[in-house]
Amino acid sequence: MALLPRLRRFAAGLARDPADGDDLCQATVIRALEKRDLWQPGTRLDSWMYRMMRNIWIDESRARTRRGETFVAEEAGLSVGGGGGQEEAVTLSVIERGLGTLPDEQREAVLLVMVEGYSYKEAAEIVGCPVGTLNSRLVRGRDALMAWLGDGV
Repeated sequence: MALLPRLRRFAAGLARDPADGDDLCQATVIRALEKRDLWQPGTRLDSWMYRMMRNIWIDESRARTRRGETFVAEEAGLSVGGGGGQEEAVTLSVIERGLGTLPDEQREAVLLVMVEGYSYKEAAEIVGCPVGTLNSRLVRGRDALMAWLGDGV
């Protein structure tokens, strides 16, 4: 239970949407409960769950891409039955919008290290890449985010 706020924050960052993030977090918790016998006591539960969440997110992103190639875009149905001019219910903060502009790998690195506070080594283990690669992604992501924020957006 203590991990839920951190998992939700990471999920919202990955999904770029709080509602989708909550769905991702729920899917992760369900999978973790189903596979709890695979977790090895003495290892970090948070890293195990972050890795699981990342894998679910990747799988869902790939599936969404495939669906997008098959079906009409979601936006095509937004105005059906409505009077038009509908406003979004959720306003994203400036930082969240900036994070949304980053490529997936850079956004993951920024979220894990700068938001969640993982060490470079821990974040690299979660993502499944060498520490140097994670460091490079973090630097590029941080620089791009700072440039985006500097443009006065």
